[in-house]
Amino acid sequence: MKPLSFVHAADVHLGYTQYGLEARREDFNRAFLEVVDKTIELKPDFMIIAGDIFHHARPSNATLEAAIKGFRRLQESGIPVLAVDGSHDSAPNLITGTILIPLDAAGLLHYLPHHKGACWRNERCYVYGVPNFRSRRKTEEQLPLFYEKNKLSSDPTLFNIFVFHMALDLPNLTPPQMEAEAPPELIPDGFNYYAGGHIHKPAKFRFKSGVLVYSGSIESVHYDDAKLDKGFCYVQVNEKGEVKSKNIKLESLRRFLILEDDYSGLTPTKITEIAARRVEEIDEEGVIIVPVLKGVLPTQASRGDLDVARIRNAATRALLVHPIIRLKETEMPEEVIQSIFEGELKDLKTKAFEYFLHIFSERYSPDEAEQIARLSVEIIDPLTRKDEDKVRAVLEEYLNAD
Repeated sequence: MKPLSFVHAADVHLGYTQYGLEARREDFNRAFLEVVDKTIELKPDFMIIAGDIFHHARPSNATLEAAIKGFRRLQESGIPVLAVDGSHDSAPNLITGTILIPLDAAGLLHYLPHHKGACWRNERCYVYGVPNFRSRRKTEEQLPLFYEKNKLSSDPTLFNIFVFHMALDLPNLTPPQMEAEAPPELIPDGFNYYAGGHIHKPAKFRFKSGVLVYSGSIESVHYDDAKLDKGFCYVQVNEKGEVKSKNIKLESLRRFLILEDDYSGLTPTKITEIAARRVEEIDEEGVIIVPVLKGVLPTQASRGDLDVARIRNAATRALLVHPIIRLKETEMPEEVIQSIFEGELKDLKTKAFEYFLHIFSERYSPDEAEQIARLSVEIIDPLTRKDEDKVRAVLEEYLNAD
Protein backbone atom coordinates (compact mmCIF):
# COMPACT_ATOMS: atom_id res chain seq x y z
CA MET A 1 0.00 0.00 0.00
CA LYS A 2 1.33 3.43 -0.92
CA PRO A 3 1.52 5.97 1.94
CA LEU A 4 -1.02 8.79 1.89
CA SER A 5 -2.35 11.62 4.00
CA PHE A 6 -5.67 13.41 4.24
CA VAL A 7 -7.56 15.98 6.28
CA HIS A 8 -10.86 15.03 7.95
CA ALA A 9 -13.14 17.93 8.97
CA ALA A 10 -16.86 18.22 9.70
CA ASP A 11 -19.57 20.50 11.08
CA VAL A 12 -18.34 23.75 9.55
CA HIS A 13 -21.80 25.42 9.71
CA LEU A 14 -21.01 28.27 7.34
CA GLY A 15 -23.67 30.98 7.41
CA TYR A 16 -24.74 30.53 11.02
CA THR A 17 -25.70 33.95 12.39
CA GLN A 18 -25.68 32.64 15.94
CA TYR A 19 -27.74 34.78 18.37
CA GLY A 20 -28.77 36.83 15.33
CA LEU A 21 -25.30 38.38 15.14
CA GLU A 22 -23.59 39.09 11.84
CA ALA A 23 -20.30 38.94 13.76
CA ARG A 24 -20.93 35.27 14.48
CA ARG A 25 -21.49 34.53 10.77
CA GLU A 26 -18.09 36.12 10.14
CA ASP A 27 -16.61 34.01 12.95
CA PHE A 28 -17.71 30.79 11.22
CA ASN A 29 -16.26 32.09 7.93
CA ARG A 30 -12.97 32.86 9.65
CA ALA A 31 -12.77 29.41 11.23
CA PHE A 32 -13.36 27.78 7.82
CA LEU A 33 -10.66 29.90 6.20
CA GLU A 34 -8.25 28.88 8.96
CA VAL A 35 -9.05 25.23 8.19
CA VAL A 36 -8.28 25.97 4.52
CA ASP A 37 -5.01 27.74 5.39
CA LYS A 38 -3.80 24.94 7.66
CA THR A 39 -4.84 22.26 5.14
CA ILE A 40 -2.84 23.94 2.40
CA GLU A 41 0.16 24.11 4.75
CA LEU A 42 -0.14 20.38 5.51
CA LYS A 43 -0.35 19.47 1.77
CA PRO A 44 -2.51 16.33 2.16
CA ASP A 45 -3.51 14.16 -0.80
CA PHE A 46 -7.16 15.16 -0.30
CA MET A 47 -9.62 16.59 2.19
CA ILE A 48 -12.82 15.03 3.58
CA ILE A 49 -15.71 17.09 4.97
CA ALA A 50 -18.19 14.82 6.75
CA GLY A 51 -21.31 16.98 6.47
CA ASP A 52 -22.78 20.28 7.63
CA ILE A 53 -20.58 22.45 5.46
CA PHE A 54 -23.47 24.93 5.65
CA HIS A 55 -25.81 25.69 8.53
CA HIS A 56 -28.80 26.04 6.20
CA ALA A 57 -29.81 23.98 3.18
CA ARG A 58 -30.17 27.22 1.23
CA PRO A 59 -27.21 29.41 2.24
CA SER A 60 -27.08 33.12 1.43
CA ASN A 61 -25.03 34.51 -1.45
CA ALA A 62 -22.52 35.94 1.03
CA THR A 63 -22.09 32.51 2.62
CA LEU A 64 -21.71 30.84 -0.77
CA GLU A 65 -19.09 33.39 -1.71
CA ALA A 66 -17.03 32.54 1.39
CA ALA A 67 -17.34 28.81 0.68
CA ILE A 68 -16.39 29.19 -2.99
CA LYS A 69 -13.30 31.25 -2.15
CA GLY A 70 -12.12 28.59 0.28
CA PHE A 71 -12.79 25.66 -2.03
CA ARG A 72 -11.15 27.46 -4.96
CA ARG A 73 -7.96 27.95 -2.92
CA LEU A 74 -7.91 24.23 -2.13
CA GLN A 75 -8.52 23.44 -5.79
CA GLU A 76 -5.68 25.70 -6.90
CA SER A 77 -3.42 23.95 -4.36
CA GLY A 78 -4.26 20.57 -5.90
CA ILE A 79 -6.23 19.28 -2.89
CA PRO A 80 -9.52 17.54 -3.86
CA VAL A 81 -12.40 18.03 -1.40
CA LEU A 82 -14.61 14.96 -0.87
CA ALA A 83 -17.90 15.67 0.92
CA VAL A 84 -21.22 14.32 2.11
CA ASP A 85 -24.21 16.36 3.24
CA GLY A 86 -25.21 16.68 6.88
CA SER A 87 -28.41 17.19 8.83
CA HIS A 88 -28.25 20.96 8.19
CA ASP A 89 -27.28 21.05 4.52
CA SER A 90 -28.99 17.87 3.30
CA ALA A 91 -31.43 18.17 0.42
CA PRO A 92 -34.72 19.76 1.57
CA ASN A 93 -36.55 17.82 -1.13
CA LEU A 94 -35.84 15.58 -4.12
CA ILE A 95 -36.66 18.30 -6.67
CA THR A 96 -34.23 21.01 -5.61
CA GLY A 97 -31.55 18.76 -4.11
CA THR A 98 -28.68 19.86 -1.93
CA ILE A 99 -26.52 22.93 -2.61
CA LEU A 100 -23.53 20.56 -2.72
CA ILE A 101 -24.63 19.36 -6.19
CA PRO A 102 -23.96 22.67 -8.01
CA LEU A 103 -20.69 23.06 -6.08
CA ASP A 104 -19.78 19.60 -7.37
CA ALA A 105 -20.77 20.58 -10.92
CA ALA A 106 -18.45 23.60 -10.64
CA GLY A 107 -15.58 21.29 -9.74
CA LEU A 108 -15.15 22.85 -6.29
CA LEU A 109 -15.82 19.63 -4.40
CA HIS A 110 -16.71 15.99 -5.03
CA TYR A 111 -20.13 15.29 -3.52
CA LEU A 112 -19.74 11.56 -3.00
CA PRO A 113 -23.41 10.41 -2.93
CA HIS A 114 -24.05 12.15 -6.27
CA HIS A 115 -21.47 10.11 -8.18
CA LYS A 116 -21.66 6.61 -9.60
CA GLY A 117 -20.99 4.15 -6.83
CA ALA A 118 -21.05 7.03 -4.30
CA CYS A 119 -17.28 6.97 -4.32
CA TRP A 120 -13.94 8.48 -5.30
CA ARG A 121 -10.76 6.52 -5.76
CA ASN A 122 -7.17 6.77 -6.87
CA GLU A 123 -4.21 4.38 -6.88
CA ARG A 124 -3.94 4.64 -3.06
CA CYS A 125 -7.44 4.74 -1.63
CA TYR A 126 -11.16 4.17 -2.06
CA VAL A 127 -13.60 6.64 -0.43
CA TYR A 128 -17.34 5.86 -0.14
CA GLY A 129 -19.87 8.38 1.21
CA VAL A 130 -23.54 8.24 2.19
CA PRO A 131 -26.09 11.08 2.41
CA ASN A 132 -27.83 12.17 5.60
CA PHE A 133 -31.44 11.00 6.01
CA ARG A 134 -32.29 13.31 8.98
CA SER A 135 -33.94 10.74 11.28
CA ARG A 136 -33.34 7.21 12.55
CA ARG A 137 -36.52 5.88 10.94
CA LYS A 138 -35.60 7.21 7.51
CA THR A 139 -31.99 6.10 7.88
CA GLU A 140 -33.03 2.54 8.69
CA GLU A 141 -35.44 2.56 5.73
CA GLN A 142 -33.34 4.30 3.09
CA LEU A 143 -29.68 3.54 3.81
CA PRO A 144 -29.98 -0.17 2.82
CA LEU A 145 -31.65 0.97 -0.42
CA PHE A 146 -28.78 3.40 -1.02
CA TYR A 147 -26.30 0.52 -0.60
CA GLU A 148 -28.26 -1.53 -3.15
CA LYS A 149 -28.15 1.28 -5.69
CA ASN A 150 -24.52 2.20 -4.97
CA LYS A 151 -22.68 -1.07 -4.48
CA LEU A 152 -19.89 -1.05 -1.93
CA SER A 153 -16.59 -2.07 -3.51
CA SER A 154 -13.85 -1.66 -0.92
CA ASP A 155 -10.50 -3.03 -2.03
CA PRO A 156 -8.10 -4.72 0.44
CA THR A 157 -5.12 -3.51 -1.62
CA LEU A 158 -6.20 0.12 -1.02
CA PHE A 159 -6.88 2.26 2.05
CA ASN A 160 -10.69 2.29 2.38
CA ILE A 161 -12.60 5.22 3.90
CA PHE A 162 -16.31 5.39 4.75
CA VAL A 163 -17.74 8.93 5.12
CA PHE A 164 -21.02 9.65 6.93
CA HIS A 165 -22.83 12.30 8.95
CA MET A 166 -24.87 10.76 11.75
CA ALA A 167 -24.65 9.71 15.37
CA LEU A 168 -24.18 5.97 15.76
CA ASP A 169 -25.92 4.09 18.55
CA LEU A 170 -22.78 3.24 20.51
CA PRO A 171 -22.17 3.42 24.30
CA ASN A 172 -20.96 6.79 25.60
CA LEU A 173 -20.84 8.32 22.11
CA THR A 174 -24.11 10.14 21.48
CA PRO A 175 -24.82 13.17 23.74
CA PRO A 176 -28.05 12.92 25.81
CA GLN A 177 -29.82 15.62 23.78
CA MET A 178 -29.06 13.92 20.45
CA GLU A 179 -30.85 10.93 18.94
CA ALA A 180 -28.65 8.16 17.55
CA GLU A 181 -29.56 7.98 13.87
CA ALA A 182 -28.25 4.52 13.04
CA PRO A 183 -27.34 1.25 14.76
CA PRO A 184 -23.73 0.17 14.11
CA GLU A 185 -25.06 -2.83 12.16
CA LEU A 186 -26.03 -0.47 9.33
CA ILE A 187 -22.43 0.60 8.83
CA PRO A 188 -20.52 -1.82 6.57
CA ASP A 189 -17.36 -3.68 7.50
CA GLY A 190 -14.26 -3.68 5.32
CA PHE A 191 -13.12 -0.08 5.82
CA ASN A 192 -9.91 1.16 7.44
CA TYR A 193 -11.19 4.60 8.46
CA TYR A 194 -14.74 5.70 9.27
CA ALA A 195 -14.92 9.51 8.91
CA GLY A 196 -17.87 10.78 10.94
CA GLY A 197 -19.65 14.08 11.33
CA HIS A 198 -22.59 15.39 13.41
CA ILE A 199 -21.14 14.79 16.89
CA HIS A 200 -19.30 17.98 17.83
CA LYS A 201 -17.01 16.39 20.41
CA PRO A 202 -13.89 14.80 18.89
CA ALA A 203 -13.81 11.02 19.32
CA LYS A 204 -11.67 8.14 18.13
CA PHE A 205 -11.87 4.39 18.80
CA ARG A 206 -11.63 0.99 17.14
CA PHE A 207 -14.67 0.07 15.06
CA LYS A 208 -15.26 -3.06 12.98
CA SER A 209 -12.18 -3.55 10.78
CA GLY A 210 -10.80 -0.05 11.27
CA VAL A 211 -10.94 3.12 13.32
CA LEU A 212 -13.98 5.39 13.80
CA VAL A 213 -13.23 9.10 14.08
CA TYR A 214 -15.41 12.14 14.71
CA SER A 215 -13.31 15.22 14.00
CA GLY A 216 -15.66 17.51 15.97
CA SER A 217 -16.98 20.94 15.02
CA ILE A 218 -14.71 23.83 14.00
CA GLU A 219 -16.74 26.46 15.90
CA SER A 220 -19.14 26.65 18.87
CA VAL A 221 -22.55 25.91 17.34
CA HIS A 222 -23.99 25.58 20.85
CA TYR A 223 -22.57 27.09 24.02
CA ASP A 224 -21.79 23.58 25.26
CA ASP A 225 -19.33 23.29 22.36
CA ALA A 226 -17.23 26.03 23.96
CA LYS A 227 -15.86 23.43 26.40
CA LEU A 228 -14.58 21.25 23.55
CA ASP A 229 -11.41 21.36 21.48
CA LYS A 230 -12.32 22.52 17.99
CA GLY A 231 -10.46 21.85 14.79
CA PHE A 232 -9.92 18.94 12.41
CA CYS A 233 -7.90 15.75 11.96
CA TYR A 234 -4.75 15.31 9.93
CA VAL A 235 -4.37 11.63 9.08
CA GLN A 236 -1.23 9.91 7.82
CA VAL A 237 -1.24 6.32 6.57
CA ASN A 238 2.02 4.38 6.12
CA GLU A 239 2.80 1.59 3.64
CA LYS A 240 1.46 -0.99 6.15
CA GLY A 241 -1.91 0.77 6.32
CA GLU A 242 -1.28 1.94 9.87
CA VAL A 243 -3.09 5.15 10.80
CA LYS A 244 -1.54 8.06 12.66
CA SER A 245 -3.90 10.98 13.28
CA LYS A 246 -3.33 14.36 14.84
CA ASN A 247 -5.94 16.86 16.02
CA ILE A 248 -5.21 20.30 14.57
CA LYS A 249 -6.64 22.99 16.84
CA LEU A 250 -7.89 26.31 15.49
CA GLU A 251 -6.57 29.56 16.89
CA SER A 252 -8.93 32.21 15.52
CA LEU A 253 -12.02 31.31 17.54
CA ARG A 254 -14.01 33.78 19.61
CA ARG A 255 -13.95 33.02 23.33
CA PHE A 256 -17.03 31.88 25.24
CA LEU A 257 -17.17 32.39 29.01
CA ILE A 258 -19.71 30.08 30.65
CA LEU A 259 -21.07 30.86 34.12
CA GLU A 260 -22.99 27.88 35.54
CA ASP A 261 -24.42 28.58 38.99
CA ASP A 262 -27.12 27.02 41.16
CA TYR A 263 -29.46 29.63 42.61
CA SER A 264 -31.84 27.28 44.46
CA GLY A 265 -33.89 28.99 47.15
CA LEU A 266 -32.95 32.55 46.13
CA THR A 267 -35.52 35.14 45.09
CA PRO A 268 -35.52 36.40 41.47
CA THR A 269 -34.30 39.80 42.74
CA LYS A 270 -31.32 38.24 44.50
CA ILE A 271 -30.55 36.00 41.51
CA THR A 272 -30.57 39.03 39.21
CA GLU A 273 -28.19 40.88 41.50
CA ILE A 274 -25.70 38.02 41.80
CA ALA A 275 -25.80 37.05 38.11
CA ALA A 276 -25.27 40.65 36.99
CA ARG A 277 -22.31 41.00 39.33
CA ARG A 278 -20.79 37.75 38.06
CA VAL A 279 -21.10 38.98 34.46
CA GLU A 280 -19.56 42.33 35.32
CA GLU A 281 -16.58 40.63 37.01
CA ILE A 282 -15.57 38.58 33.95
CA ASP A 283 -16.42 41.16 31.28
CA GLU A 284 -13.80 41.09 28.53
CA GLU A 285 -13.43 42.61 25.07
CA GLY A 286 -15.22 40.67 22.34
CA VAL A 287 -16.17 37.57 24.32
CA ILE A 288 -19.56 35.90 24.54
CA ILE A 289 -20.72 35.43 28.14
CA VAL A 290 -23.31 32.74 28.83
CA PRO A 291 -24.72 32.81 32.38
CA VAL A 292 -26.54 29.50 32.96
CA LEU A 293 -28.99 30.04 35.83
CA LYS A 294 -29.94 26.73 37.46
CA GLY A 295 -31.85 25.70 40.56
CA VAL A 296 -35.35 25.70 42.06
CA LEU A 297 -37.14 28.95 42.87
CA PRO A 298 -38.99 29.48 46.16
CA THR A 299 -42.75 28.85 46.31
CA GLN A 300 -44.77 31.33 44.24
CA ALA A 301 -41.61 32.88 42.73
CA SER A 302 -41.63 33.08 38.92
CA ARG A 303 -38.93 33.07 36.24
CA GLY A 304 -40.75 36.05 34.80
CA ASP A 305 -39.64 38.12 37.80
CA LEU A 306 -35.98 37.93 36.78
CA ASP A 307 -34.53 41.15 35.37
CA VAL A 308 -32.88 39.52 32.37
CA ALA A 309 -32.16 42.89 30.75
CA ARG A 310 -30.05 43.89 33.75
CA ILE A 311 -28.01 40.70 33.43
CA ARG A 312 -27.51 41.26 29.70
CA ASN A 313 -26.43 44.87 30.20
CA ALA A 314 -24.00 44.11 33.02
CA ALA A 315 -21.14 43.77 30.50
CA THR A 316 -19.87 46.72 28.47
CA ARG A 317 -16.99 45.12 26.54
CA ALA A 318 -18.33 41.66 25.68
CA LEU A 319 -19.83 41.05 22.24
CA LEU A 320 -22.89 39.53 23.88
CA VAL A 321 -24.32 38.31 27.17
CA HIS A 322 -26.72 35.44 26.52
CA PRO A 323 -28.45 34.19 29.71
CA ILE A 324 -29.79 30.63 29.75
CA ILE A 325 -32.64 30.31 32.25
CA ARG A 326 -32.91 26.79 33.66
CA LEU A 327 -34.55 27.75 36.92
CA LYS A 328 -37.46 25.55 37.91
CA GLU A 329 -40.52 26.99 39.54
CA THR A 330 -41.88 25.15 42.56
CA GLU A 331 -43.63 22.03 41.37
CA MET A 332 -47.39 21.64 41.28
CA PRO A 333 -48.67 20.60 44.73
CA GLU A 334 -49.00 16.83 45.10
CA GLU A 335 -52.67 17.10 46.03
CA VAL A 336 -53.44 18.85 42.72
CA ILE A 337 -51.72 16.10 40.73
CA GLN A 338 -53.59 13.44 42.66
CA SER A 339 -56.93 15.16 42.10
CA ILE A 340 -56.29 15.04 38.35
CA PHE A 341 -54.93 11.50 38.02
CA GLU A 342 -57.05 9.61 40.58
CA GLY A 343 -60.37 9.98 38.75
CA GLU A 344 -61.86 6.56 38.10
CA LEU A 345 -63.72 7.19 34.83
CA LYS A 346 -61.26 9.32 32.90
CA ASP A 347 -58.93 7.92 30.28
CA LEU A 348 -55.25 8.82 30.19
CA LYS A 349 -55.57 11.49 27.49
CA THR A 350 -58.28 13.31 29.45
CA LYS A 351 -56.13 13.24 32.56
CA ALA A 352 -53.11 14.46 30.60
CA PHE A 353 -55.20 17.28 29.11
CA GLU A 354 -56.30 18.45 32.56
CA TYR A 355 -52.71 18.27 33.80
CA PHE A 356 -51.41 20.37 30.88
CA LEU A 357 -54.32 22.79 31.20
CA HIS A 358 -53.51 23.40 34.86
CA ILE A 359 -49.87 24.17 33.97
CA PHE A 360 -50.54 26.41 30.98
CA SER A 361 -53.34 28.33 32.70
CA GLU A 362 -50.68 29.96 34.88
CA ARG A 363 -48.99 31.48 31.82
CA TYR A 364 -51.67 32.00 29.16
CA SER A 365 -55.23 33.17 28.72
CA PRO A 366 -57.92 30.47 29.16
CA ASP A 367 -58.38 30.08 25.39
CA GLU A 368 -54.65 29.90 24.70
CA ALA A 369 -54.08 27.48 27.59
CA GLU A 370 -56.77 25.15 26.30
CA GLN A 371 -55.42 25.29 22.75
CA ILE A 372 -51.84 24.52 23.80
CA ALA A 373 -53.00 21.76 26.17
CA ARG A 374 -54.91 20.08 23.33
CA LEU A 375 -51.88 20.41 21.05
CA SER A 376 -49.66 18.81 23.72
CA VAL A 377 -51.97 15.83 24.04
CA GLU A 378 -52.26 15.44 20.27
CA ILE A 379 -48.51 15.06 19.75
CA ILE A 380 -47.98 12.50 22.55
CA ASP A 381 -48.70 9.49 20.33
CA PRO A 382 -46.52 10.48 17.34
CA LEU A 383 -43.71 11.52 19.70
CA THR A 384 -43.65 8.10 21.36
CA ARG A 385 -43.63 6.47 17.89
CA LYS A 386 -40.88 8.88 16.74
CA ASP A 387 -43.17 9.83 13.84
CA GLU A 388 -41.54 13.19 13.14
CA ASP A 389 -43.61 13.77 9.99
CA LYS A 390 -46.85 13.61 11.99
CA VAL A 391 -45.44 15.83 14.75
CA ARG A 392 -44.31 18.38 12.15
CA ALA A 393 -47.71 18.32 10.44
CA VAL A 394 -49.57 18.90 13.71
CA LEU A 395 -47.27 21.76 14.72
CA GLU A 396 -47.45 23.39 11.27
CA GLU A 397 -51.23 23.21 11.37
CA TYR A 398 -51.18 24.89 14.77
CA LEU A 399 -48.78 27.61 13.66
CA ASN A 400 -50.74 28.32 10.50
CA ALA A 401 -54.12 28.32 12.21
CA ASP A 402 -54.35 32.12 12.07
